[in-house]
Formats: sequence, C-alpha cells, structure tokens
Amino acid sequence: MKPVFISHEAYQQFVMDHLQQHYSGGVLTLVNGDWPVITKLWMTDLSKITTMLAPFYGKKGPAPRDPASMMRSYLLMLLTNPTMSIDDWVDELRRVPLYAILSGFEPGDTPGVGTYHDFFTRLWGGEKKHVTHKKKSKKARKRKPKKGKKGEKAPVSKPGRVKRLVEWMIPKLDQKREMPSDRLFAFFQSEILTVSAKLGLLGDVENLNVAGDGTPIVTASHTRSKSTCKCRAQGIANCKHGRIYSQPDCDSGWDSHREKYFNGYHLYMINACDSPYDLPLFPRLNPASNHDSVSLVVSWAEFSQRFNLGAVERVLLDAAHDAYSIYELMEHNQVEPIIDLNKRAKNDVKTDGDIRISPQGVPICPIGKNMKPNGYDNTQHRQKWRCPLACGTKNTCKTPCSTAKYGRTYHTYTKENKRLFPKLSRETDRWKIIYKRRTSIERSNKREKVDYHLEAGHHRSTMMWYVRIYGIMMCQHIDAWYSHQKQELVFLKGHIFSSAA
Repeated sequence: MKPVFISHEAYQQFVMDHLQQHYSGGVLTLVNGDWPVITKLWMTDLSKITTMLAPFYGKKGPAPRDPASMMRSYLLMLLTNPTMSIDDWVDELRRVPLYAILSGFEPGDTPGVGTYHDFFTRLWGGEKKHVTHKKKSKKARKRKPKKGKKGEKAPVSKPGRVKRLVEWMIPKLDQKREMPSDRLFAFFQSEILTVSAKLGLLGDVENLNVAGDGTPIVTASHTRSKSTCKCRAQGIANCKHGRIYSQPDCDSGWDSHREKYFNGYHLYMINACDSPYDLPLFPRLNPASNHDSVSLVVSWAEFSQRFNLGAVERVLLDAAHDAYSIYELMEHNQVEPIIDLNKRAKNDVKTDGDIRISPQGVPICPIGKNMKPNGYDNTQHRQKWRCPLACGTKNTCKTPCSTAKYGRTYHTYTKENKRLFPKLSRETDRWKIIYKRRTSIERSNKREKVDYHLEAGHHRSTMMWYVRIYGIMMCQHIDAWYSHQKQELVFLKGHIFSSAA
C-alpha cells in the first residue's frame, strides 16, 4: 500500500500534543538537555521523502510506516546515540516515549528492526546491496598497496593511472550514469542542501569554493570470503577459482595517519570550504586501495553531474592531488584548481635565457633571487614577475640585469604548464589565504568520524554505509541550522507548554 503524505505542520502538531499529554503532568520530565534535539527535529522538514519514495511502495498490502517518520527516527538515533545498532535503537524507542514522539510514532507503537531495513532498501536505488559482484576471480583480487613514507600517503599503484583515467573520463562527463545512491543524494540536495544555501551556510553558491579529501573507513579487521570450489579438500594448494566476498566493494589500503594497513573503504568527501560550519556536499565510497587523486577524478565526475544548486568557482586540494591531469580536468569543468605542490622535483628548470624556474614554479633571477609576482594578465593568460630588489625607481641590486628603472620583468604562461604556472600564483598572499580554507574538509571529516562515530556502524553492505554517511551529513547540516537560528528558537519550550494551559 502507498504511504500517506503527512505534512510537516501535522508532525509539529503531533509532537506538541503528545509532549503536553505525556510530559506536562509531572510523571515524565523533560530536562534542558532534551530541548536541543527537540528543536532540531521540530525545524527539520522531512515530509518530501514520502512523495519521493511513494513509487517504490506497492499498491496493495498493509499500510506502511510513514517514510518521513522512519527517516526522522534514524536521524534522531544519530543525533543522540550514534554508536547504537538498529536493534538497540528499536529497544530504545520502546523504552523512551520522548524518542518515539519525536520520531512521529505513538508511544508503544514503534517499528521493528525489519521495518527499518525495509525502509533503507527503498532509499537505495539498486537491486543488490553492493556496487560490485560478490564473486571475484583471483586476478580481480587486489594486492595491498605499497606503504607510504612516514606521514605520507601510499603512492599511486600504477604510473600514469590518473592521466589515463582523466582522458577516459572527460568525454563521459556529459553522460550521467545512474548510481544506487542517487535517491539519497537527490533528497539530501533538495531538502537539506537547499535549506543550508538559503540560510547562507554554504558560502556564495553562485561562486562556490569547495575542498576535497579522502579518509579511511575501517569496516572489518580482515577480508572475509569463502571458496566456491573443493580444491582445498582435495589437496590442491594453487587454486584459481573465484571466491565469494561478504564485502566485495572493500579491500586493503594504507592509512598514512595511523601508519598501518586497514580493510574497508576510502571515503572521498567534497565540502563547502567557505561554510562557517564546514558543511559537506557529496560523499563517495571507493576501495581502500584507491589513491586520493584517483578517488577525486571519479568523485568529481559524479558530483559535477549531480550538483545543481550553483556554480563551483574553485576547488582546494592538498599535495596528494598534484597531478597535471587533474588541472586539465578542472580546466575542462571551468573550475580554478588551488592545489599545493608535491615537491617531488628538486632541480630548477632551465629556460632559453638567464632565468631559471624553481620546482615551485617561481622564476629565479641571475643572482639566485626569487622574483616577486606582480599581477596576472587575463587577456594573455600570463603571470607577471618583477625583480625582487627593484622598488619603484630604486634598484638595490649591485649587478642589475636590466637597465630599466622599473627593474627586470618576466612572464610565465599558464598554457605552458598549468601545474607550475596557475592563474593565481602560489607566491601571492591571496593564494595562501584561499588555500587556508582547505582544512575545512578535514574538520568536516573529523565531525563524521569522531563526533558522529561513523565507523561504529559495523555494516556489511555498501548500501548501509551510504545510508549512514548521508544520515550523518544531514545531522551536520541540522546542527548548523540550529546553531545559526538558536536565538530565534528559544520560544519553542514556552510555545509547546503554554498552549496546554
């Protein structure tokens, strides 16, 4: 049977009536610590999810639980007890009337474990709970990546992989491929991101600055699989048959922060780096063995095809993304890359004249001084540099290489090397100020992994990991709404109980 649409105003009236009924007589009591979560759910309109999921319910059969109440209940679990399992949360709903009321359920009439998982399945757009097949051949099973140097991420598994991936991806950017997580993102964008954008919590959405970074997600201590043959029982050691994996989308990766191998996913996140609350925009689960630069290419293609709230002006990335192909990808999307240099080169680059170029892309004058940036010419796409010892009409150089009173000038062209000569020079104060906002993505990832205990999910399917990630992202935005409008919502407590008098 199709679910019945319940408006957000009807939910608010339900909460008001039941809080007055159960908590105004003195038997049950609300403490001050309850009001933040009451306020957060009171202000969050989730009713549109009923309309979105209605086509995926049958026309016959028993009446289903309200999808908005199911989503609200799951978010309430993450807001209050993010380390709980669904089984424990079902018991908590039966034990605590406040949680049932805030979810939108009558106390004593709350859903069971199977109802939650049935709801999660409808949020997922795929027939299977994983992206890849469970059965994998011996060749398809990836080896562990190489260890990175101390404090550094593991290198790309195959040289030139990012370049080949970008060349393959660019012609396909206009061909949107459906993904099982599209329903989750569609709801997240239309009902969560849109609200944050209207409140001004994402920055300037017409000229949006975003940041991206990967983080490891540990799902199990080791890879679990079972054989599809009886070779071992027959004493055949070198078996070439495939195996069935319980988590086929996971593999082994190198955690550069903890300096150890782990089994799970490489979660790549994109966030609004100018947001005062470091709000997330888009998640993408990749195999743990993926390098940041590889995950970025795939994640960026999917993000750019789906995000429609505004235009991205800049993307801020750390030195792990310093690949020439990534600059070409961003140029194709008309996005300015602000990427820190990976100082893998140690020698200066020679030019036709007496000027050399440092590994950081800075011209070096004949006496070994770094030249100073002096503006970018947008008409000719070139950066102007001038003598570091010339100031106005004064030149303190003892052996000047130019007779001009202004001093020696030099130009570097972006088209000659997008990586070394970006539109905004890394030597300018403006570049450094903009790049400082890149740490926003690290704070956002910290909120998900530490504050909301992302890895405490202990799920076995990619479907449930996406549901948990999107749920936590919604909670991050709801927290921001509450903080932003806290002073305007102080009336709620008095409003609910004063109307009962």
